[in-house]
Amino acid sequence: MMNKKQLLDTEYAKAFDGVEIITAKAPIIGISGNFRDGDCTLAAGYFRSVIEAGATPVIIPPYSDIKLLSSLVDSLDGVVLSGGADIDPDYLQEPPIDGIEINPERDKPELLLIKLLMERHIPLLGICRGMQMLSAALGGKLYQDIYSQHSSECICHSQKIARGLTSHSVKIEKDTLLYSLMNTTDLDVNSFHHQAVKAVPPGFIVSAIAPDGIIEAMESVCYQPVLGVQWHPECMLAEENRVMMPIFNWLVKEAKLYSKAKQFHCNNLTLDSHCDSPMFFDCGAHFNVKNPGIEVSYEYVGEESPDGSATFSYNPLVDIHKMNEGGLDAVFMVAYLRQLERSDEMLQAATAKADRLLSLIEQRISECNGLAAIAYSPEELYLNKQNGVKSVVLGIENGYAIAKDINNVSRYADLGVSYMTLCHNGDNDICDSARGKMEHNGLSAFGKEVVMEMNRVGMMVDLSHASEKSFYDVLEFSKVPVICSHSSSRTLCDHPRNLTDAQMKALAEKGGVAQVCMYSGFLKKGGQATVDDAVKHILYMIDVMGIDHVGIGSDFDGGGGLPGLEDASWFNMLTRRLISEGLSSDHLKKIWGENFVTVWSKIRAEKQ
Repeated sequence: MMNKKQLLDTEYAKAFDGVEIITAKAPIIGISGNFRDGDCTLAAGYFRSVIEAGATPVIIPPYSDIKLLSSLVDSLDGVVLSGGADIDPDYLQEPPIDGIEINPERDKPELLLIKLLMERHIPLLGICRGMQMLSAALGGKLYQDIYSQHSSECICHSQKIARGLTSHSVKIEKDTLLYSLMNTTDLDVNSFHHQAVKAVPPGFIVSAIAPDGIIEAMESVCYQPVLGVQWHPECMLAEENRVMMPIFNWLVKEAKLYSKAKQFHCNNLTLDSHCDSPMFFDCGAHFNVKNPGIEVSYEYVGEESPDGSATFSYNPLVDIHKMNEGGLDAVFMVAYLRQLERSDEMLQAATAKADRLLSLIEQRISECNGLAAIAYSPEELYLNKQNGVKSVVLGIENGYAIAKDINNVSRYADLGVSYMTLCHNGDNDICDSARGKMEHNGLSAFGKEVVMEMNRVGMMVDLSHASEKSFYDVLEFSKVPVICSHSSSRTLCDHPRNLTDAQMKALAEKGGVAQVCMYSGFLKKGGQATVDDAVKHILYMIDVMGIDHVGIGSDFDGGGGLPGLEDASWFNMLTRRLISEGLSSDHLKKIWGENFVTVWSKIRAEKQ
């Protein structure tokens, strides 16, 4: 008879008797540990529930080093915020009342943890105190003690019977995530708390309530996989009550999707072909600073104030931190020029502004201590990816920048500008705009010179914003493929800035690419577009053009940004959505940069 050591060795050997177990990767679910009497502990129900749902659990100890926490979070695919002692009212900006028992070792670490998780859009399940922490971290309100602060008489929320037994019911709201999981409006739960959520944070809804009106569950409605429950499903599962298993199955399902998207971004180059953030560099924004909250005048961005104020606070949508959180490797940052008068003085001013913005881009990237760099070729994109460096590529939006001087084309090419959008919202000396007055009936004589020179120096011709006649003129005249760096489908959203099916087919036949724009007005007529609309445009344009001719050009800071795709930190979420739509890894590679880089490489190869 074998002893325990021999049995262990035999079991270990059998476990590796094939490649399936070795290669299988279960998502990693972090579980916040409790802290009591100097020890970090975790009730068995938490990790057993996670294991049963098909994930690998790890304990998150309570520590507040933000850099270490950030590194830990980057290794996780989902998180469970566990139960425990009361939350310090100081974090609620309230004086404490009698009878609360705080656990100061947990509060700060978990508040920081939640911020990091939400910024990376990591699937999150809050249980009891965990749900309360979510509310506290994200702007909700809490009862310090429901029995003394709730307006109506409370049922017993601190049961004396065994933890795995149920003591009261909750009413689940229909049309919620929780309802889809539990498939009922009435659910019996257990209860061990005297603090509770008083008001859910912005972006959340109440999904279940107790008979006395106490909030028992909440969930995000902002495209974030976040769910909070006031009861303890892990305790019920520990007593073989299988009713609660769908909650953990949901978390692990979301974690698997997150892990798949994260691995894709880790292993493949991802590129956003159009971003206007440098316009805010001119206002004091820095690429290496997270959420600077700069003051910007409405006049500067060419918009009218909705309330009569002169300025507004703004956080640019693309910086090195958001790129890291969203898994974005490279972004084309453009020197954007609003179309103004074309007098000699104004033309000179336009060129000077383009020069200043290009210089500012280089300056801001130099502040990143080697973590970001200007990329001047497709080869540098892949080299930077390999070295863990974010790439920024230079572009110009609006040929107004070259004034009437054809020599500016080669000068900008020498400065590293890789594409130029021929026009913006208004006709210029090069061509007619989609929002212009058809001054030239398409491409002007000077415009033909510009296209020819751009072909010669290997600079991509960008036809976003161009009129249809300008579009077809350039397609006929250019000797190499052209791009639309940020354009969507006119069939799905009838806007003159968007591309018709015929335009898209012609662009594909020429070997070009159309990069789907994430601006609401170009995705949906009337009302606010969401990431759902962006996905519809991507899939539709693939159907029309083929998988080899579609990509992503967000237009962030030029008006881009949507619910579910609000800034560069949300790109991983977009990948998750596309995976859910059935797109393969090979298809995602093409959309996320391969198509665009192929065109860029071809144009550079054919320059004279």
